[in-house]
This record gives sequence, structure tokens and C-alpha cells, in this order.
Amino acid sequence: MTSPKQEIDSRTESRPVSSPPHPFGSQIPFAEPAWYNSLHSPYYNSSHRALRSYIRSYVDRYILPHWSTWEAAGEAPRNEALRYAQSGIPFSDVPLVYRPKDFETVGPVAWKDLDAFHMLVMVDEGARVQGGVTASLAGGSVIGIPPVINHGTEEQKRRWLPGLFDWTTSFCLGITEPTGGSDVSAIVTKAVKNQSGTHYTVNGHKKWITGSPWATHMTTAVRTGGEGLKGISLLVIPLDSPGVSIRKIQNSGQNAGGSSWVSLENVQVPVDHLLGRENTGFAMIMTNFNKERFIMAISCNRQARTCLSTALGYSMERETFGKPLMSHQVIRHKITDMARFVESHWAWLEQLAFQIQQVGWQAPDIAGRVALAKVHGGRILEMAAREAQQVLGGAGYQRSGVGAQVEQITRDLRMMVVGGGSEEILNDLAFRQEMAIMEKKGSKL
Repeated sequence: MTSPKQEIDSRTESRPVSSPPHPFGSQIPFAEPAWYNSLHSPYYNSSHRALRSYIRSYVDRYILPHWSTWEAAGEAPRNEALRYAQSGIPFSDVPLVYRPKDFETVGPVAWKDLDAFHMLVMVDEGARVQGGVTASLAGGSVIGIPPVINHGTEEQKRRWLPGLFDWTTSFCLGITEPTGGSDVSAIVTKAVKNQSGTHYTVNGHKKWITGSPWATHMTTAVRTGGEGLKGISLLVIPLDSPGVSIRKIQNSGQNAGGSSWVSLENVQVPVDHLLGRENTGFAMIMTNFNKERFIMAISCNRQARTCLSTALGYSMERETFGKPLMSHQVIRHKITDMARFVESHWAWLEQLAFQIQQVGWQAPDIAGRVALAKVHGGRILEMAAREAQQVLGGAGYQRSGVGAQVEQITRDLRMMVVGGGSEEILNDLAFRQEMAIMEKKGSKL
């Protein structure tokens, strides 16, 4: 018979525990996720650390020295976009069979070994870049290609996916319209098949389409049937087609992201550009949202962390009334308030990543919680941006100097809060999802 202590020791030994963290990145408290420098974690191994180092090195060398210049210019140089595509960092969700031979790894990690925590690392490290710069470097393919990967034919995948790695092809996602945002079922862009059944004629407008100035194709929600969600299809529209025009929208932030108005006037699209079957596009769009919202939640967390670490670093150097700003209790409380939210939200993201790793992106219990994590991330980012500017004072209002990243974040954050679905829509989605799960289990209030 084993003693209680032996049972506890046995259970403890069976748990996967990482090696002690080695110092990495900034040593300012809370500037990096806890597993980087302080706490043990069961989620990460040497491959996650290698990927983290690879992306950190690339971003520090090739992107961060130039991000503000590119953001002001409205785009990154196209040779830098090609360099980024060939770095192996973007397009990690493209299956191995459709990747060129030189891209069988994502940085130092074999594609076959990637898991949800590698994605968590990639998005978090990439979110250290402010503005729309990463969208300019990688295009809108991160949200434009998943419908092709998940619902395209073998021929479609082989036609479009390999070219991502040399910018032969680049995708954007055309869902939002001038008359409707979160209500996808209300889209009005129409696609009518000709009598011979060879082409669709597409008419309509899409708005705030990230990456469209550099895209070769737009994965587009169109109405092929009646009203409501059952009449929607997805078409891949070549953007060099006659009748397509793209006009950049001047937004508050993310200037380099290429957010644009795309007009479609009698555009002829071959029927073999249809993804899946006609009038089944709504479900495809919904399956795209879980990953998009999770990515945005991670980005919100890192940007809030940037606000936190910038404010903390500044408060240790700035003097007021003859002593460091950090010596004032009210400033310390601002820092710890930000830290409470950022750290707890990160732990939630790790929990969700673990669940996604077990059950996939489309499990019924994922959508509502991912939606709430995205809402929470947006709220935290709003709070952190405000509090960081309070600590920075005038330095947080400048587009240069120590507060430049925080100032940029304050202009970008509305897109981070509204993009992927407003918090009102997502809160309601989460409630309905949880109620449906409860009812399916046979429970009643």
C-alpha cells in the first residue's frame, strides 16, 4: 500500500514540467510572457523556444528599425515583403503538401511538429510590431487563405497556395460591406451564374479589406441564392479582373495595412473559383472566425504588454518632484493593475491553446470562449493604452521617442476592438454558444 506522500510524488512526476526559464528578451517585469523569464510551464519545449528566438531575431533585425517609416509611408517595401515571405514565418497553416520544397520548416521547426503553442508564440512575437506593417509584409493571406485550405478542391489548393511563398499569389478576405459589418448574413454583393454555367457575374462593394492593394485574389462572400445566411457562397476573385477597382481608405491607424474599398462591377469569375458548393458559404465563413479572433486576442495581449512595459520602463527613469516617478504609489498601482489583467489574460490564452490542441478549432466549446477572450483582450488593451499614456504624459502623445509605440497603439486599438466582430456581437455569441452546449447536455435552468 502506498502512502499519501508517495501517491502525490507519483502524480507530480507524471506531469510534464518545462526546464527552468532562461533569461530571454526584456528583463523589465511583465514585459514578456511569464514562461520567458519567471515561471515554469508545461506547455513549451525546446522547439517553441527555438521558434521564439528565430522570430525575435528576424523582427529585431529587419522590421523594428523601420516600422514607423513604413507605417507612415503606407506600406513596407516590396523587397522586404518578399524577404518576409521567404523567411518561413508567415503562412504556417499551409499544409506541407502545398509548400515549396524549401519551406518544409517554419523557421527552425519542422512543419509536421507545429502545434497550437507554436502559433501562440508566432502571433505574440509578431505583435511586437505596431501599425499595419505585418499586414503589408504578409498581405491579408492569414485570413484569406484558410477557406481555400479548408474547403478548396485539390486543384484549387495546388493552383493558389504554393505561390504565397514568393508573392506569386497573395490573398485578402472580402466579407465586410458598406451596409453591413458583423451581420454577415445580410451581405448584398451578388454573383449570378450565366446560362452556359461557365462564369459568375459579380457586382457589389467590399469595405475595409486588409491587404487588398497587394493581393492577387480575394476570397469573397457573395450572394448566389435567396436572402439570409443560406444564400451565401464563397468565390475566389482574381483582383486583376476587368471591373475590379481598389481605393485605399484613410483610417485612424494601421496605415500600412492597406485597408481599402473594393468595387466589383460586372466582374466575370470562372465557376471553378467557387469554394465548396453554392449557398454553403456562411458556414465556411463562421469556421474562419475562431482562428481570426484567437489571433486578435493574442495580439491585443502583446500590445497591452507593450503599453505596460513601456510605462514601467519610463517610470523608472523619469523624475518628478525630485524623485523617480516609480516612487509614487499611484504609479505603482497603475503598473500592477495592468499586469493583473495582462498576465491573467495570457493564462487564459494558454488554456484555450491547450484545448484547441486537443479538440481542434471547430469544437462546439471553443467558439464562445475564444469570442470572450477576444472581447477581454480588447478591453485590456483599451485600459493599458490609457494608463500607459497617463504614466508617459506628453511622451505618450508623440509619434517619436520613448512613447511612439504607445501612441501608435492608441490609434490602432479601435480596429483591434471592433475587428473580427464587435464586443456586443461576440458577447451575445458566447452566451448563445454556452446555452446551446448546456441544452445539448440535457441541462435546464
